[in-house]
Amino acid sequence: MKKKTITWLITGVLSAGIIGGGAYALMNNYLGNNVEIESIIPANNPSGNNSEQTASASGAAISQDLVNGNWEITDDSKVYFSVTTSKETVNFVNNVVSGQWQLDVNDLAQSTATGTIDMNTVDSSNAQRDEHIKSADYFDVAQFPNAIFKTSSFEGLPTDWTEGATYDFTMTGTLNVRGIDKEVTFAGTVMYKDEQLLLSGSTMVTFDDFGLENPHSVVLSTENDIQVRLELALSKS
Repeated sequence: MKKKTITWLITGVLSAGIIGGGAYALMNNYLGNNVEIESIIPANNPSGNNSEQTASASGAAISQDLVNGNWEITDDSKVYFSVTTSKETVNFVNNVVSGQWQLDVNDLAQSTATGTIDMNTVDSSNAQRDEHIKSADYFDVAQFPNAIFKTSSFEGLPTDWTEGATYDFTMTGTLNVRGIDKEVTFAGTVMYKDEQLLLSGSTMVTFDDFGLENPHSVVLSTENDIQVRLELALSKS
């Protein structure tokens, strides 16, 4: 007999055998978003991409030597991913993130970055839902405990930096989830502040990209897109 897959989106509804007010209440409890995305970059910072804002920024000019070199992702970093249904957007957070960057703002072709996410730490503040998406039906963390990103190129990082100013940039590379590679481009902002690099960026992938079924039901539809968002702090190593 073919095994029946029960996704985290419909657990509790089909087992109840009815779709009514009680089922919707149960669905709401099971699906509810409990994670708010927190940006690593403070709000209301001047943009270094605008010369007038840069000139009026209170921060001092930063020597290239302070930006160039080896950087390590710190424990303050988080990676979020978000799934949007016809009811709401549900966020998940991974708070065990590691990796290294090698920056040369004068020659971005020589700049590289890697990042590793411990998929065992995925958390939506709903233990039943989290355990299911860690299972073989989805991320299969027993076999693939880490998601890994490796850059192939950077674009937009400036040669001249100002303390506390933000700069738009993109980085393209390969994201590996469940042993499957997908080329992605993260678009984001970065700043140098208090001897750290702070980075906020996002990209969009799909369930299909990593061999996953789109979890939808007669109760809810689910968009095929999954947003991946980086909120990283890096310190010189």
